Amino acid sequence: MNGLTRGIAGLMMIFLFGTGCRAQKQKAPADEVMYHVFQRSFYDANGDQHGDLKGLREKLGYLQELGVTSILMTPLYESVYYHNYYSSNFDKIDPRYGSMKDYTDLVKEIHKRGMKIYMDMETQYVTEDHQWYKESLNNPASKFSEYILYDDKAQSKPSSIVYNITELKGYDGTVRKITTVNLNSKAVHDYNYKLFKFWLDPNGDGKFDDGVDGYRLDHMMDDLDNKKRLSNLFTTFWVPLINKLKQVNPKITIMAEQANWGSYGIDYLEKAAVDRVFAFRIQQAIPSFNKEKIAAYADTTFSRTPANKQQIVFIENHDIARFATVVKQDPGKERVGAALNLLIGGVPSIYYGQEIGMLGDTWFGKYGGITDANEIPSREAFEWHKNVEGKGMAFWYKNSGPWWDTSTVKSGDGISYEEQKSDPSSLWNFYKHLTGLRKENPAFINGVYKTLKNDNGQVYTFSRGQGAAKVIVAVNLSDREQQFHIENAGAGKLNQRSGAGTAKLDAGRLTASIPAYGLQVWRIEN
Repeated sequence: MNGLTRGIAGLMMIFLFGTGCRAQKQKAPADEVMYHVFQRSFYDANGDQHGDLKGLREKLGYLQELGVTSILMTPLYESVYYHNYYSSNFDKIDPRYGSMKDYTDLVKEIHKRGMKIYMDMETQYVTEDHQWYKESLNNPASKFSEYILYDDKAQSKPSSIVYNITELKGYDGTVRKITTVNLNSKAVHDYNYKLFKFWLDPNGDGKFDDGVDGYRLDHMMDDLDNKKRLSNLFTTFWVPLINKLKQVNPKITIMAEQANWGSYGIDYLEKAAVDRVFAFRIQQAIPSFNKEKIAAYADTTFSRTPANKQQIVFIENHDIARFATVVKQDPGKERVGAALNLLIGGVPSIYYGQEIGMLGDTWFGKYGGITDANEIPSREAFEWHKNVEGKGMAFWYKNSGPWWDTSTVKSGDGISYEEQKSDPSSLWNFYKHLTGLRKENPAFINGVYKTLKNDNGQVYTFSRGQGAAKVIVAVNLSDREQQFHIENAGAGKLNQRSGAGTAKLDAGRLTASIPAYGLQVWRIEN
């Protein structure tokens, strides 16, 4: 969801145990590390300061170097708003991003590299610029009358959206009226099917090399905005739509952003035909650095998730404050967040810039109340260079308001790919190290999560198991070295793979020390 509506509501390592060298030779299951990109802020290929599709294509090598295997874009369709939610035309790509050819070139290149791409969709709302709105307003005879939800028969009062909002102000001063689409309409359902189907196979040849591998469904609800007017949507709208799309391409993946961020999203997995939801409860627990809270939310999240479904684990997205800001740039805490993000379970998602410790907060009310400018600080230009004037910097918001004057994108502050790529101790290289651990150990990919008990309240331990392979993870949540014990850890020879500290395995009892905010990797070999 666009973070603006969230703000309005006031809402807001390791021990690694395998089965020896023989197990390591087995073919690993396909890993997925998702990169959530705010493409307008990522890389500008044509010099207009807007990140674009050609820019994203140019940087696919960077993403692969990091260990990313799939990309989740924010919406591409036309909108007056910089984030492209609240569309004016679902059928057109925002021209600032490029052309249809730029899009298909990007998708084909992604697939050639063995990667996947997902598209973010929010078709529940439109602005006054949309054809459905313009032609049906005050015109009950319009062929688009049933496409818009009206509050009166004369069609002079388009229904509000979430939190009874009827208009929104953009960061550039643009104000547009916004209304809700009538998802009860068969015509709307048919339109959505054709729209989603097009992006699965734009040229209609049935090969899918030019189509998306799935969708993120923004602000998905069974009763849209709890108004009791568009209710039972899982059954009447979403399940039929998703089932028809999977008849086109059975391999697609559907991700739902549950509208209630306090929810585990299990009802979506059980009733709405989606494959994945976002692990908001784990995201909310990690910054607490509270062992019991993290363990409780992880236990519930993974134990309740159906076996054939997945949780998307993240510590940042486009609607919330950046993790480095939350932990006040504490390098140890940043690494703990990275470790849990990549190793705790589910499908990990890295928000662009997270891997270099970019800063940014959400500022509801700071920039004049209801305005999409409130989220610009957590959606700033990706920092490619030590000098912010470097090539490709996507400063689309430059000199546009106080959010620019207080920008956290600075030259020479250590927060850039250029400054971190050659530094073995950098956050960026730590993320790269973690994605490498996943590739080397199949249990991190599909292994079942289980919290493990130890005798230290500052050390969080859990296992991931897949068949004969098993990993045990330990993370120090404190700023001091810690000692701890795990009973019944197993038998064999400890082989240290990564990290500092000591460990001894004696009669199945593991005794270890772990540095402040530490992460260790061990394997038990027979």
